[in-house]
Amino acid sequence: MTPEDFRKHGHELIDMIAEYLEGVAEQRIVPDIDPGDVRAMLPEHPPTEPESWESVMADVERVVVPTITHWQHPNWFAYFPSNTSYPSILGELLSAGLGVQGMSWVTSPACTEIETLMLDWMQELLDLPDRFRSTSEHGGGVIQGSASEAALVAILAARWRATDAAVNADGDTGRLTAYTTSQAHSSVEKGLRIAGIGSDRIRIVDHDDEFAMSPSALAAAVDADVAAGLVPFFVCSTHGTTSSLAFDPTDAVADICAERRIWLHVDAAMSGIAALAPEYRWVNAGVDRADSYATNPHKWMGVNFDCTLFWTADRAALLGALSILPEYLRSQAAESGRAIDYRDWQVPLGRRFRALKLWFTIRLDGVESIRERIRRDVSLTQDLASWVGDDDRFEIVAPHPLNLLCLRLDDGNEATDALIDAVNSAGNSHVTRTVLDGRSALRVSIGARTTEREHVDAFWAELARLTPAAS
Repeated sequence: MTPEDFRKHGHELIDMIAEYLEGVAEQRIVPDIDPGDVRAMLPEHPPTEPESWESVMADVERVVVPTITHWQHPNWFAYFPSNTSYPSILGELLSAGLGVQGMSWVTSPACTEIETLMLDWMQELLDLPDRFRSTSEHGGGVIQGSASEAALVAILAARWRATDAAVNADGDTGRLTAYTTSQAHSSVEKGLRIAGIGSDRIRIVDHDDEFAMSPSALAAAVDADVAAGLVPFFVCSTHGTTSSLAFDPTDAVADICAERRIWLHVDAAMSGIAALAPEYRWVNAGVDRADSYATNPHKWMGVNFDCTLFWTADRAALLGALSILPEYLRSQAAESGRAIDYRDWQVPLGRRFRALKLWFTIRLDGVESIRERIRRDVSLTQDLASWVGDDDRFEIVAPHPLNLLCLRLDDGNEATDALIDAVNSAGNSHVTRTVLDGRSALRVSIGARTTEREHVDAFWAELARLTPAAS
């Protein structure tokens, strides 16, 4: 492809993306296909000669667009929002075009310093504690790929600190124990496994009637492990659990962690972004006492995946766990202490210029437009909750302070599961199922960029139509 071809086809591709996003509401949200159908639509063997741009784009239209799941659809109420925006797409395009490798300051100074600035901007915009700023004595932030990666690096830092760095030499994690609830994201257990903490050293702490961690149960579990000669080292407190949007009582949890010198990580993957709006900054309760914190602009802020913001108040532990310095990566800038090498803040060596899409979004869309979208989504969720609450066929099964509503039919699990299947089979909207203390629930997550009141109205009308009459 020549530069002239690139210019021509690049414009065509931008047009295609804009047309897709503006017309995504016309798509069936989830394709009606079986595993293997997509591959069967394409040649089994690679081409022997270059193909034309027109041929490739014909297959994009014929194969790709009809067989993807349309996360940007206004009737997307499943899992969580995975928003994108035009500025974010352009920032991603610029990152790809520049093609820098930002593993260290010296390999691309702008990549490092704009990322540091973006973490400080977001610390300010979210009203997070100053101990997370890059200019603080012990803290700082970095962009991770996902909340799963953020949890893993927090676990590794906690492991390093709890063993006084010995784990780097002997790999011994046999006495370390970790604590979370059944409502925490599965990535916490996955990260612990990767870090060598087996399931027999992971404590699932009881939760209360609102699915939030019980501090007394945590204290009892920690005390029992200490009495048994084990070493409690890591607690994950969740602000907005995936299943039910529960908020663990981080202040009370922090009291226990401080007494035992346990690393406290707060996972606020989706809900932390709500703090952009001042009236929702209660989502930050207790974060000022956390050792690490993560939230995802790639869910509810319009920054396309992947973009997780991770802060720590103990960067020495993070660097102790993750920094390895062969001769070919040494630089005077880093050794002088004047520059950050973000390769030491993550698992991979390489890193893309992800800060560009965050920078573009904040500057081109403005923060106020994002705040208004958050307020809109919360308002629509509360309206839906009021309609559900007035219908005696339904039961709301968890608190709904933000943009997730969990509901079920009074007729029980089988009827609720059948309703979920009916909604998704109809293809007009998409929801997900969860189980809360043995009871099936239909999760309605409102947060797609294009969702407006008319879409929630239509969803409720369909839900009511598909629900059997009260017996």
